[in-house]
Amino acid sequence: MAISSYLRRLFFGAAALAAGAGILLAPALGGTARADPAPPRPAALPVPSLLHQPGTHVRARKGAPDFPDGISALSWLVADAGTGEVLAAHNAHLPLPPASTLKTLFALTALPGLPGTRTHTVTDAELDRVGEGSSLVGLDAGRTYRVADLWRGVFLSSGNDAVHVLAAMNGGWEQTATRMQVKARSLGAGDTHVVSPDGYDADGQVSSAYDLAVFGRAGLANPAFARYAAQADARFPGDTNSHGKPTWTYGIENTNRLLTGEDGVDRYPGIIGIKNGYTSNAGHTLVSAARREGRTLLVTVMNPQYGGGFAVYQEARALLDWGFASAGHLDAVGTLQPAPGSKPSRAAPVHRAAPASHATPRTTHVWLAALLFAVCATGAVLYRLRHRMRHSQAGAPTGRAPLAETSDVGARAETTSAGNSRATDRS
Repeated sequence: MAISSYLRRLFFGAAALAAGAGILLAPALGGTARADPAPPRPAALPVPSLLHQPGTHVRARKGAPDFPDGISALSWLVADAGTGEVLAAHNAHLPLPPASTLKTLFALTALPGLPGTRTHTVTDAELDRVGEGSSLVGLDAGRTYRVADLWRGVFLSSGNDAVHVLAAMNGGWEQTATRMQVKARSLGAGDTHVVSPDGYDADGQVSSAYDLAVFGRAGLANPAFARYAAQADARFPGDTNSHGKPTWTYGIENTNRLLTGEDGVDRYPGIIGIKNGYTSNAGHTLVSAARREGRTLLVTVMNPQYGGGFAVYQEARALLDWGFASAGHLDAVGTLQPAPGSKPSRAAPVHRAAPASHATPRTTHVWLAALLFAVCATGAVLYRLRHRMRHSQAGAPTGRAPLAETSDVGARAETTSAGNSRATDRS
């Protein structure tokens, strides 16, 4: 029959069109299908904004040890200093007064321009603005000191007098604060606002557990910083000659009890610093680092709410123990920004099993496109066949079917992330 012949021609034409469409669309949509299995996909990365959300964040795998009880700090963070991975955190970006842990940022900012071999004669003006009740190393105006001794006064005694003198050598108090702010931003630390470079309580001065971990990690990449931060005790000049050489000395000791093992706080195994702090407004704060079996962990603890003055060390110890015991049993909840000039090692990604199918997403798109084209072509065939039969039965001449207008409406899913307002604690 004429219609059967016509039907065969239309179907053969549709098949040819569909096959041609697959060939033509394949390069545009991804190329030739791969014969080898698709590579394994890495485990899902943490959501970038996860650490900005309040609360505790831990991604433990099977076999991970239980998280320690009794961590009462308003904010804390555990990170791998080598990879930069944040292993666990609580209110990581909560802005809080940092106390003397802010001296880590001061050292990162001023150390490069103030090497230890220089000498400086202290003036009355440099000591006049030291805050009342500040921790001091015992500088005297009119005496000449080696800069290395001034830095030991900063790191060991947390001496605000030493910070004021070094800041004056660095261009002045306000200029140093500005430079510290720039340095913080260059390291990716966006929570820190610097008012007083020594960490003394000041309106609006805040940092966060995340930012302090960033400063600690950058400090470990600086040999001079790391050396000062790891020193447990030293002899400090009581008097000097005009060249800064001590004529007599007295002992000073690092105020970080995890480093010294003083006041009933056991020295932490593998401890390598970094800095502790305290003010009545900030409470007790601590940035600490320890190394075991080639792995270095960073812990920051800000303002424990229970346990007295040494709770900051007890909570840091518990977090370090848990972090080392959890090796290989955690997925990161975030990452620290890489320290400028350093090349941190990268942890091997955790892989999922390869999918059973050898088809890749690209080849899947090709077949879907070809199938869609074949359906459209078949629809056109059936439409023309029906139109021809209707005209044939009516005895009317076969005409060209009018073109149909189609409209495809795609729905787009929109995702939004709600920001969390953060209030500065200035009590």
